[in-house]
Amino acid sequence: MANEKIIYNVSFFPDKEKADSTQENTFIEVDKKTGEQKYYNFDAKLRVRIRWSVGVLNFNVGERVELAKWSNEVQRCHKNTTHGKKKRYAKDINEKIDYIQNNIDAIFKEFEAKNIVPTIEQYRNRYNNKTEANTKEKTIIDYFDDFIKKESTTNNWKATTIEKLSSIKNHLIAFGEKTKNFNFDTFDKEGLNAYVVFLRDDKGMRNSTILNKISFLKWFLRWAMNEGVNTNNAFLLFKPKMPVNEKKAIIFLDWSELMHVYNFDFSNVPNLHIDNAKALERVRDVFCFTCFTSLRYSDVENLKRTDIRGNKLHITTIKTDDSLVIELNKYSKAILDKYKDEVYFKNKALPVITNQRMNDHLKQMGQICGLDTPITLTYYKGSKRYDEVYPKYELLTTHCGRRTFICNALTLGIAPTTVMSWTGHSDYKSMQPYIGVAEAEKKKAMELFNR
Repeated sequence: MANEKIIYNVSFFPDKEKADSTQENTFIEVDKKTGEQKYYNFDAKLRVRIRWSVGVLNFNVGERVELAKWSNEVQRCHKNTTHGKKKRYAKDINEKIDYIQNNIDAIFKEFEAKNIVPTIEQYRNRYNNKTEANTKEKTIIDYFDDFIKKESTTNNWKATTIEKLSSIKNHLIAFGEKTKNFNFDTFDKEGLNAYVVFLRDDKGMRNSTILNKISFLKWFLRWAMNEGVNTNNAFLLFKPKMPVNEKKAIIFLDWSELMHVYNFDFSNVPNLHIDNAKALERVRDVFCFTCFTSLRYSDVENLKRTDIRGNKLHITTIKTDDSLVIELNKYSKAILDKYKDEVYFKNKALPVITNQRMNDHLKQMGQICGLDTPITLTYYKGSKRYDEVYPKYELLTTHCGRRTFICNALTLGIAPTTVMSWTGHSDYKSMQPYIGVAEAEKKKAMELFNR
């Protein structure tokens, strides 16, 4: 025997509260029959009414909606509106209505499956048990989690991008702990300026770093606006005036420095333990390999023996998914030959350690090799300028290998377009800083003739 179908009706409605005609912020409704004006509070509790054969049951939804922003026809809030003192977003309220509607439907199906027409009391008990889980209001941090989850899936984010966004989330949490009623409306012009001050004073960030963090924040706020949960567009016109150093120092090894490091014998360094000497030699070889091929750390770490075909590397870059063919020169080939008989995990071609450990070893390597040319780094915090001088070895990182390749290739007179075919750069503008460095190196070389 087929289960009995339960006929029921569900309606969501604001439970309007009468108001005096002299009261501020009233909602005026005209009676269609009499033409009489009726006055109500501008907002009201949202309720749901369920009718079926045994009677009528009413529940509070747990939201207040503004009457002028409510559609009786579709029984939903108008899109891109906010409601009540808490400024609840229409998207959240409408999602809650959908959630409750689905629960109501599911409960009736449960009773139908048991061939039971529920009493008022039976339905009330089941409803309360099923819907109590959806009471938590979403915070701006909850939306940030949604942003990361949805955008990372849609755009196939790399792990590094998710990591950057996670740090932005931590900054927002810390800023929110210092801010009353932290939500999207916090980021008006005044709030955005307060966030800049927070990043500068509390987090100790430089202006260039702050501008980068603001660009990520704008990305999130724009996403939230497109999702209909953020109606505050102050960020669109927000452009903080902050001095930055336009000519950032490019740390690289010139050809003589590179050759010195490439040929350095760590076994002859006094008081250097043999194990440490071997570790530095391997780090040096991997670093020099990047200097002769332009590979990023992520790509040399991922390089497999099967990527080496004859005298060429055939790789797909980790960061940008570019397919590149890079010819081997005598230096890069010699490094590969040095380790050809060693076996590494996943058929890796070179003994690459973690990025952080390699960066630490590079500084020690540079110091032992005498890479102590003074480098001045200029940066700003607020309006204050800082000029700090470091020996070159303190600034060495794995990425300096890629910069070394580009600067030396351009200095040797290789065309920028050819260099870009090796590095994977698609924008000529990104090569401009390196071209400037190469021109300066050529000038220094020419001045040798004036001695």
